[in-house]
Amino acid sequence: MHHPRNKASVARFALTPVALVVASLLQPASVRAQDAGATSPKLRTSPLLQERIPAQARPQLPTFVEGDQIQGRTDLETVVEGHAELRRADTVIRARRLEYNNATDVARAIGDVHINKAGNIFEGPLLELEVGTFQGFFNQPRYRFLANDAYGEADRVDFIDDKHSIIRNATYTTCQRKPGPSWMPDWILRASTIAMDEEEEVGRASSAVLSFKGVPILPVPALSFPLSEKRKSGLLPPTIGLDNRSGLEVTLPYYWNIAPNRDATLYPTLMTRRGVDLAGEFRYIEPTYQGLVRGDFLPNDRLRDRDRWGFTAQHTQNSLRIPGLGATSLNLNLNRVSDDNYWQDFSRSTASLTQRLLANDGTLGWNWGPVNLSGRVQRWQTLQDPTSPIVPPYDRSPELTARYGKNNFWSGFDSNVEADYTHFTHAIPDIVRTTFPTQQEVTQPDAQRSYLMAQVARPWQAPGWFVIPKAQVHSRYYAFDAPLATGQTDAAVTVPTFSLDSGLVLERKVSLLGRNFVQTLEPRAFYVYTPFRDQNYLPNYDSAPLDFNAATIFSENQYGGNDRIADNNLLTVGANTRFLDPDTGAEAARFAVAQRYRFSDQHVVVPGQTTPISERLSDVLFGASLAYSPKWSADAVMQYNFKASQSVRSTVGVRYNPGSYRVLSVAYRRQQGISEQWDIGWQWPINDLWGDKGQDLGAGRGQGEGRWYSVGRLNYSVRDAALVDGIAGLEYDAGCWIGRVVLERMQAGTAINKRILFQIEFVGFARLGSNPLQTLKQNIPRYQFLRERVTTPSRFSNYD
Repeated sequence: MHHPRNKASVARFALTPVALVVASLLQPASVRAQDAGATSPKLRTSPLLQERIPAQARPQLPTFVEGDQIQGRTDLETVVEGHAELRRADTVIRARRLEYNNATDVARAIGDVHINKAGNIFEGPLLELEVGTFQGFFNQPRYRFLANDAYGEADRVDFIDDKHSIIRNATYTTCQRKPGPSWMPDWILRASTIAMDEEEEVGRASSAVLSFKGVPILPVPALSFPLSEKRKSGLLPPTIGLDNRSGLEVTLPYYWNIAPNRDATLYPTLMTRRGVDLAGEFRYIEPTYQGLVRGDFLPNDRLRDRDRWGFTAQHTQNSLRIPGLGATSLNLNLNRVSDDNYWQDFSRSTASLTQRLLANDGTLGWNWGPVNLSGRVQRWQTLQDPTSPIVPPYDRSPELTARYGKNNFWSGFDSNVEADYTHFTHAIPDIVRTTFPTQQEVTQPDAQRSYLMAQVARPWQAPGWFVIPKAQVHSRYYAFDAPLATGQTDAAVTVPTFSLDSGLVLERKVSLLGRNFVQTLEPRAFYVYTPFRDQNYLPNYDSAPLDFNAATIFSENQYGGNDRIADNNLLTVGANTRFLDPDTGAEAARFAVAQRYRFSDQHVVVPGQTTPISERLSDVLFGASLAYSPKWSADAVMQYNFKASQSVRSTVGVRYNPGSYRVLSVAYRRQQGISEQWDIGWQWPINDLWGDKGQDLGAGRGQGEGRWYSVGRLNYSVRDAALVDGIAGLEYDAGCWIGRVVLERMQAGTAINKRILFQIEFVGFARLGSNPLQTLKQNIPRYQFLRERVTTPSRFSNYD
């Protein structure tokens, strides 16, 4: 039967008796029996339901064919001539001629063959395929894959099943086709075979050559590459960098995808001035615990003439939960390096190992309702610099803590009780004793300290106001390992504290600059009284002044830790006003001011403070933040001394972010007599300079091919008239490949590390060179990757 090929006839054909008979002939008997008596619309499985059908059930799905002319024999074969089309589940086959054998489920397509398998496209002259199992071959195909928009050509494709295929004498690229017979993609992979594994989402090429701009750059006997963002085992592309201290650095990583919740990466690195560094990382995630372990070993560093190594491990665990008996937890944070110079020499290493104070901390906890018990051991490794030695912090070996806290435990009262025992120890290196021979931290003895803190509060609050009175007692006892200068081997002190916190929250509707807002006025008054108890003669193991800011100005004690409880008789007064969007509640602006008034001198001090604090009025804190427009935001904080008529400390930051891949941030930070710095960060398309504004392609897709981007961050010291840290570079997006060149200058103490990072990213395939992306992401506020998988493509985005 012949049907003229037009839209109207095809639409009718799908519902004609002939079409229903043909569809019935092509269905397995079991499916026909199930669907007997069903009306024609129900015979066609909904595409949304196909996603939920198990693979083993797909051969049982109905098969639909259409074309200009159909002939066949019941339960044996069907031949479709002219604009032939076959559909089953997520597979569509089109050709000039289509032969389908019902008994073997084999389709043979001839002439202008087109396959769409779940969004993956194959085109060529001849196909033979067992439709249910998707086994067969395709001669001289052209193909395009949905997951990464890659395409290529081959002599033949052998389909092993619906998830596995082998492409022979193949090409592979993600460069978009352009008009012209002589056009060649900027990069192309040629291989004798490419094995495509869509289940593992990885491709494996053998006897492969990667060419860029017509020049072979990476001939390899075998390589694997991702078909998506899914993790896979195998060698990763090498990274190459140039460091002013270590010389040329070449890293050849190997990634091991052990399990969905465990993986490992090896990072062997050749450093021309030092030797071969062997590094590795292991990560794991389980239902009740997770963590990572990373280490590196550099035997016989030629610049230091010794072995170098570093180690870090983090582990977090909720190991046991028993109904009615609470839960236990374990946290480990371990960091160790071979020598004092490690933090300067290996700035590329894990961030936790490029600091001078390396914590080694283990905590075991138990929680049962309002009760929490924990045991902790903490030891420090202090990396000394002869030009700038530092006093090591005290180790805690061990620290035992018990806490109890409950809100509304009786008639609206809240309670909190904390008890702690800590043994403080530390070793002072000779360089510190020589540099600070008289400092109390150097000369004071080790000790065992016990303290008990109990507090009770009674909040009264309602919409528009709150009042919170609070009483606290802090008592502690010391047993010293050696006598103090006074001859004491122990000491005890008890300090009571009373505070009263109160405030209002008022609102009104206002109109400002053509917009409607809800404006709040939030005045707050905080009074605290702590009588003087002499503590200045006691050693100081963990107390230090808190930073003076909007949060700490409303606190009972201006010292952190438990060795100093400041005597206070002061009142803090402040106010906030906020402008809120009445529809969304978003904050468009905030302004704040706060100041302390001291009624009497403060006599309790920490080492380094020699005289009591006698100023009645503290510095005034001013704060402001603006987000009036989504493109602009600004923050400012200033600590101002009216007596000296000068700013003690100020920070001002402005960010302009008009769209994707366009961000400029500028910050100014000044602390009187200590530092003054400018901090500038940016990511911006250079094409804007000649009027090319690019396209809005969405997150993770750049702004179109042929575009240059400038990236960087500069930290400049005004006092030193010198650049402290700096990153500056260029990115070029060619569409199917991205080139990056980044210059990095980082200061670590007196050492200055400089690196050149160069990378070519073949989009959807691999990255070659040194990797500056993490450096850019960590240092440039709101930096965006030019290519980043945001959503996984659906097959319906390429649906026939």
